[in-house]
Amino acid sequence: MSMGYGLQIEQTQKLIMTPELRQAITILQLSSFDLSVYVNQQLQENPLLELQEGDIQESGQNVTDEPESRQNHNESGETRQLDWQEYLRENSNSVFLGNDRSFNHTTYAYEGFLSQSVTLTEHLMLQLRLTSLKKKECSIGEYLIGNIDGNGYLQSTVQEMARDLMEEEEEVQKVLFIIQTFDPVGVGARSLEECLLIQVEQKGFEDSLLRVVIQDYLVDLSKGKIAWIAQSIGVALKEIQRVADTIKTLDPKPGRKYGKSNDAGYIIPDVILQKVDNQYFVLINDSIVPRITVSTAYRAALTQDKDCDKDTRCFVESKLNAAAWLLRSIEQRRQTLYKVASCLVDLQKDFLEYGYKHLRPLNLKTVAERTGLHESTVSRATSNKYIQTPLGVLEMKSFFSSGLTKSSGESASSECVKRLIQEIVGSENLLHPYNDQKIADILKDKGIQISRRTVAKYRDRLGIAPVLQRKRY
Repeated sequence: MSMGYGLQIEQTQKLIMTPELRQAITILQLSSFDLSVYVNQQLQENPLLELQEGDIQESGQNVTDEPESRQNHNESGETRQLDWQEYLRENSNSVFLGNDRSFNHTTYAYEGFLSQSVTLTEHLMLQLRLTSLKKKECSIGEYLIGNIDGNGYLQSTVQEMARDLMEEEEEVQKVLFIIQTFDPVGVGARSLEECLLIQVEQKGFEDSLLRVVIQDYLVDLSKGKIAWIAQSIGVALKEIQRVADTIKTLDPKPGRKYGKSNDAGYIIPDVILQKVDNQYFVLINDSIVPRITVSTAYRAALTQDKDCDKDTRCFVESKLNAAAWLLRSIEQRRQTLYKVASCLVDLQKDFLEYGYKHLRPLNLKTVAERTGLHESTVSRATSNKYIQTPLGVLEMKSFFSSGLTKSSGESASSECVKRLIQEIVGSENLLHPYNDQKIADILKDKGIQISRRTVAKYRDRLGIAPVLQRKRY
């Protein structure tokens, strides 16, 4: 067979990811906060976009399904070129509207009133200024406080800080001892053992056994080796149990109750679910997204000025097409998010009414079939999104749950099984706690077929300690 060059014609079909489709996919998976950042960025890049000022009367807050004739891409990924003239004819206002900001709420949530909490550094600095230390000692104290992390632990050694300050180690150690007397108790420690010993000292616990366990057996105690510790020290099991109970009253991270400068205040829900007369209403929360519109000046320049040069007209048309695509992509996001949220509410009404024990097994495929969307579209629509419900602000992914088979042939969600495991462990006798196999047997008696390994996996996810660490003597 000879080799050579040749020409031949082939007819093939392939999916091309256009920049417009890529933009629509990106916008779909953005949360409300991220979408507001993205829109502000587009306002800086596209001169044809501008903020809509003043109040605009909306036809309604509820999103309804968009007709098929106005879809800019279908579920198979096919796209069609968007003509800006066609878009502006269909959308005379050419504006993306968030929620009506002039809406007067009659009820107020306490979560909306926030204040910045005092940080640990500020709290320690205030106490340092109230001491009678000299100016040089105050400078050392400020440096030490600057090296204390958010949990209250000192992150540098005395030798390193003395070298940085060019001071004697005794001076630095003296100031450190003073800071370790500050509130919260245990602050300024260099290890967990030192933190607990400082708390024991300041709380006045006169217990030599307590100090011995903290200094030498803290790791073994965390693993539940109470019998081994008692045998090693030569005391009764009840004494070690008493010491363990005392240690549990101490705070291993004394600084965590104070705020941090980069703490997030609250989560902005992307969907708000309101219950009125036993009926749920889905609202898309776009209150923080800027209202944008297409500049009327540039539109007029294209439609009226026929004598503008070719390069200028080409530039304006490209930016106008980009603006139209952005507006349509944001609206498409609203439509998709409303479809998915409404479907989740319909499928999980028992969960919303009665809690996690009534959460049904649900996957992306079921929602995709009911909404007529692709599974990847449902996944993007629920990714990084939160919904405000009567149960609180929940992640939309929490509505999805894998299932376990009951003896009756029905399915129970994994979240329901986790709640049952919590109830079983909460009602056990701590002198004789249940192991994983016993918990699996109890669940089988309730009609849920589950293995010991699955129980252990769910128990770890719930943060429940193994049986050896839960056992009391």
